[in-house]
Amino acid sequence: MQIFELMKQSKSIVLTGHSIGGTIASLSTLYLLSYLQSISSPLTSVLCFTFGSPLLGNESLSRAILQERWGSNFCHVVSKHDIVPRLLLAPLSPLTPHLHSLLQYYHFSMKDLAVQNIQLLPNEMKNEIFLSVLAYAESSAKLEGGQRPGRESFWPFGSYVFCTNKGAICVDNEIAVVKLLHLMFSTASASSSIEDHLKYEEYVGKFLSWQFWKTGGLLEGEFLDYSSYEAGVRLALQSSEISSHEPAFEPAIQCLKTAKRMGRTPNLNSANLAIALSKITPLRAQVEWYKKTCDESDENRMGYYDTFKLRGASKRDAKVNMNRIKLARFWDDLIHMLDTNQLPHDFQKRAKFVNASHSYKLLFEPLDIAEYYRMGMHRVKGHYVKHGRERRYEIFDRWWRNRKVGNEENNKRSKFAGLTQDSCFWARVEEAREWTENIRSERDMRKLSMLLENIDKFEQYASGIVERKEVSTDVLAENSSYHLWVKEWGELKSQLQQFPPQFPGFFKGNVVP
Repeated sequence: MQIFELMKQSKSIVLTGHSIGGTIASLSTLYLLSYLQSISSPLTSVLCFTFGSPLLGNESLSRAILQERWGSNFCHVVSKHDIVPRLLLAPLSPLTPHLHSLLQYYHFSMKDLAVQNIQLLPNEMKNEIFLSVLAYAESSAKLEGGQRPGRESFWPFGSYVFCTNKGAICVDNEIAVVKLLHLMFSTASASSSIEDHLKYEEYVGKFLSWQFWKTGGLLEGEFLDYSSYEAGVRLALQSSEISSHEPAFEPAIQCLKTAKRMGRTPNLNSANLAIALSKITPLRAQVEWYKKTCDESDENRMGYYDTFKLRGASKRDAKVNMNRIKLARFWDDLIHMLDTNQLPHDFQKRAKFVNASHSYKLLFEPLDIAEYYRMGMHRVKGHYVKHGRERRYEIFDRWWRNRKVGNEENNKRSKFAGLTQDSCFWARVEEAREWTENIRSERDMRKLSMLLENIDKFEQYASGIVERKEVSTDVLAENSSYHLWVKEWGELKSQLQQFPPQFPGFFKGNVVP
């Protein structure tokens, strides 16, 4: 409840925790992110910083967090030798008797850091825990790209900051994180692995020290024989305190190179997508021209939705349908790249793609709806909104809701929109037409009342969106599905109004033709 009170007063919430407290902070952050998404609130940012926190979930949780683009909300600080963040890489059952003693030691030491005494823990116990965790950390670190850990294995998510006395390394690729958890731990001793869990205040104090940053640069002439890329990798390795004579040195270099290369890939993918987006612009322009000619046609007078739904075998209609399929493939491929973490973490906030996806949705989803009802899929799967809508449109809805909105968004329209602002409008019209048809044959009074209630809600919705000029002119075309429904419902309502006592309260609305 305190957090919800803070959310009313602040635009940013930061949760932190040390050890198991970090796990609680992570769980609380996940809950808040889910809650904010459920209420479509982009106004509050949530960040989580943990220090020496155990791993929280398996690879499925890690993947789900990546798909929701929440990885950047978590920063886990891990010291070089701390055993606690690595502890759950090993099965706990063989270590359970020792863990009680270890947790008790941490409990008393955290109460007063001045009185901690590592000698209270038997050497045999320390060695057994250390060697077991080291062995399983090494096993987990052998996974390569494309390989997945077991369902019961714990797995990292978010960004990891590995800190030492000489600096820190930040990594956000899970496989690189697991490799560094092992490589840095392999330079530890049984005692240092336990003691390091209590030194985060010391590490953070150093990071905040101006003297630390002033003296933490490269020595003069160091790394001059390397390229800037290689020097950057070795500088990061210097921060890890892994020396060149240690066995972990070369594997650590390869790990950092891989992490650096994979870190560049999302930005390269984003740049390539921007190029691909420009290449499909002519396909979109062809469909815009198709809409314009349909809306202005004096021949059928039914707009581009109904023209496409009732299309024949003309080359023009076939071309539009092919463009619809090609653009759907482009956006589905983009969503797949997003789901598999191949794009930058803030990709869904970039105006170029937010605006492009929204424009695509407004222009092309009516065509998808037309195809859905043209093929009779509503009789097989159910109506479009609940049973036929593609996932990409739901994702684009969320992007649009979460964008930064200016004051101009609240201005009233002086003319009808170029594209109907509810991309599911025609699907709602199709449902309303079926309800109207069902009323003619329904004899069950309870079902009839439900149908009338549904139509009443649609009537109010449609009147509102037309009056606010949030529809394109094709909606009001003489032979459009909406205009035909207005006529059908008007005639049927006149008949039903002859029996007002049986249907009170359903004839107050006015449909705007």
